[in-house]
Amino acid sequence: MTESGVARVLRRYVLRWSRVLRDDLLTFRADPLPPFVWLRWLPHGLLCVVGFGVTFGAVGQLGSDGGVNPQIAFLIGLAQGGAVVVALWRPVPAWSLGTVAMLVGAVEVRRQLMAGGAHDFTWPWTAAGIIGQMAVLLLLALRVPTRVAAEAFAVTALLTWLVEGQWGAADHTPTGITAVTLFLVVVVLGTALRGRREARAQLVEQTTLTAEERARRTLLEERSRIARELHDVVAHHMSVISIQAQVAPHLVEDPSEELKENLAGIRQNALEALTELRRVLGVLRSEQLDVPRAPAAAGSEDDATPHAPQPTLDRLDALVENTRGAGLRVTLEVTGDRRPLPPGVELSAYRIVQEALSNVLRHAPGATARVMVEHHTFGLSMMVVNSRPTSPAPPSAGAGHGLLGMRERAAMLGGGLWAGPEPDGGYQVSAFLPAQVPTDGLDHVFAAPAAAPASHPKDSTA
Repeated sequence: MTESGVARVLRRYVLRWSRVLRDDLLTFRADPLPPFVWLRWLPHGLLCVVGFGVTFGAVGQLGSDGGVNPQIAFLIGLAQGGAVVVALWRPVPAWSLGTVAMLVGAVEVRRQLMAGGAHDFTWPWTAAGIIGQMAVLLLLALRVPTRVAAEAFAVTALLTWLVEGQWGAADHTPTGITAVTLFLVVVVLGTALRGRREARAQLVEQTTLTAEERARRTLLEERSRIARELHDVVAHHMSVISIQAQVAPHLVEDPSEELKENLAGIRQNALEALTELRRVLGVLRSEQLDVPRAPAAAGSEDDATPHAPQPTLDRLDALVENTRGAGLRVTLEVTGDRRPLPPGVELSAYRIVQEALSNVLRHAPGATARVMVEHHTFGLSMMVVNSRPTSPAPPSAGAGHGLLGMRERAAMLGGGLWAGPEPDGGYQVSAFLPAQVPTDGLDHVFAAPAAAPASHPKDSTA
């Protein structure tokens, strides 16, 4: 490369970095120091005290020992102390203010040293000025990118070298090397603290995203399970429709051809729907094989075989007996006139009671439980209440989203579920399921879930 080419490259390099320095250091952007978690505003108050101390210290050193005019010494000290306070909100402009004040102080002290008005004085930077600039650089490194902090330190070190090494003064105590060393220490410390804070913030964000993803996955798994169970119920009814449509012509004397065709169409549609349901069920169950399942809770023997008949309220007595066999003292109270309920309501009611009792077993050791089921004209009310546990609950290996699944079941059927602690230290789960299932109930199961919340109510009855 020719000499003119090297000069062109160097000029381009210098221009680029001058633009970078201008954008980074010649700015009035606000970047306030946030309150600390435990100390809150105490660091801000301490830095204000440091600013006042730097002001009075600089005025005393420059005026008394350095021989600087008292008015000029006061303005320089006020600028150096004010830079510490300004750095709480605008660190880059505060660094510029403190650097200019230090340079003006160095020029005034050098004038006195050369004229013999001061002897053996610290130069180019005073002790108060070094302390103030350290505080400013620390606040700057805590809140600006590492590149900007490094640029500010480099400019400060370069000015120190130019003033002390190239300009020089007579009869003084040099402070340049000490100042640059201290400035480097605070910049490295501030950069490290800033990196640690950013790493912690990223960890918290990642943890939040992981919790949201876990909740979303649990929600999808629970909806898939509900869909499989309801498909079993629907498939049963479709089979009945197909059989009735096939038998109906034989129950009528001389059925017309139109009736036979309609019944044949009904049977054919039922068979096609049943085939499609079985296909979907096969997909759902094959996917479920890849999902690890928690150990079955008490009373969940019906889950042992995937093709077992879905449970109804008629099996509540067996569920309670199985739960007693697992060591929980539980009583069952059923009130009201039993009325026929849709299979989906019966299944969901059983599952809600089952999950609530499983929670008592897992999270309330030594407690007693009451299951109350009341039949109304328009629906079914359930309540599972446990007393205060007598010993701490062991760590649970479950996903901790049992209440979420119960709420999904109740909401899908147009009902509601409430859960919360009791005044005596126990826990209550209450639900209401209407007798008439909304027509869009199945659509809710297959709808794409909204973004799952960061956290859900604790799956605990303790």
